[in-house]
Order: sequence, then C-alpha cells, then structure tokens
Amino acid sequence: MTGFRTLLPCLVALSLVTSAQAEGIRRIVHPDGTVEFTNTRAPDAPLASTRSETVYRYTDANGVVSYSSIRPRDAEFDVIRFHCYACDPNSKIDWHKTPLFLSPYRDEIETAAREFGVDPALVRAVIHAESAFNPKARSPKGAQGLMQLMPGTARELGVTDTLTVADNIRGGVRYLARMLKTFDGDIRLATAAYNAGPGAVSRYKGVPPYAETRAYVERVGILHQRYAAH
Repeated sequence: MTGFRTLLPCLVALSLVTSAQAEGIRRIVHPDGTVEFTNTRAPDAPLASTRSETVYRYTDANGVVSYSSIRPRDAEFDVIRFHCYACDPNSKIDWHKTPLFLSPYRDEIETAAREFGVDPALVRAVIHAESAFNPKARSPKGAQGLMQLMPGTARELGVTDTLTVADNIRGGVRYLARMLKTFDGDIRLATAAYNAGPGAVSRYKGVPPYAETRAYVERVGILHQRYAAH
C-alpha cells in the first residue's frame, strides 16, 4: 500500500525520543479513551506496533519528533503503515516457500511494467506483499485493490477506479517507477519508499528503522528473486 492513510479520529500526539532510536511503535489506550503512539518501551513491554492502523510521523513546531494518528495539517510527515500483507514483523509465513502467483493478471502486469519501465517480477512481488493478489483487498483504513492504493493517491496517479485491476496495477506501477527514479534504481530504497514514503527514506538515508518497513523490504526482495526466477 502506498500513499497517505487516514484514520478514525482519536486524540493522539506524543513527543518522543529521537527518531533515530525508533524501531517500532507501541499503541497505548488510556482509561479516558485517548490513544497515544510511542516508540519508547515500558520495561515489561515487548516491541510492538499498531498493526492495523496508520501513524503519521512528523516534527512539531518545537523541533520534536512526534507521532499521530491524525494527518498533520501544517507539517511535513511520513506515513508508517502496519496493515499490508507482508508488513507484520512477526509473520510466520516462510517467504522463501510460500506459493507464488505466477499466472494472475499477467497481461495487466506486463503492460504496466512495459509502459513505466519496471521489472514485471518486481511488480508481482509488490502485489504479493501488498494484497496477496486479492483484487478486492481493502485495508481497515481505505487502501484498495491489488497494489493497495488510497483514494487520494489514486486520484493523483490518475486512477479513477481502484478496484479495476488494470487501473490499480497501472497506478501502483506508476508510483513504483517514480520511487525507482527518485532513488536511482535502488530497489530496496524504492520499495521502502513505497511502504513508508520517500521522505522517510531520504531522511534516514536508507531503509527507515521501522520494524514493519524493514520486514516489508526484506520480503519484497525475497519475492522479487523468486518471481524473477520463473
């Protein structure tokens, strides 16, 4: 899934330790119902994420790195996603052996890959990681289709119907091609940007230190190699 994720309103925004220390996000629900996201760990708490939610990472007016479930209005931000198929760091799937989807949507993938100059095996790997080739996949927060496009991102990419297979694939491949161009063809950085946003990759000068993004990049890489071998 790529692009911005919006959430049901809830009260958040917590000043955190420096982002370089971030390895995952923990969700805390307080007795009054308010929600915080933090990358600090309680002594007895495992490193965790929100899994099915989206967090916006930004720097507030005081220069402090913060996280929120509400898209900031007056600050640049990165999007940390936790609900794509391959994003769960604790997934028990053996990505070296999980069955591949070699036949579905061959024509649509080949057409879009050729148009935007992207390896079809990489496209297939991203689709596998994003939606497990479910054309009707919907994330809890609105991402849709094979390549998990959010409505706003889809419009920006010229996609009018995110659940139409050809349109969804073309939009996702267009965005993936944009990320590859931005990061000089580096597939790891491009797929990290597809997951966490190009701003995060630029800021960290590499794959961001988010457990979900690191898992995603590793798994897309495994799938890419496997699809390329067929």
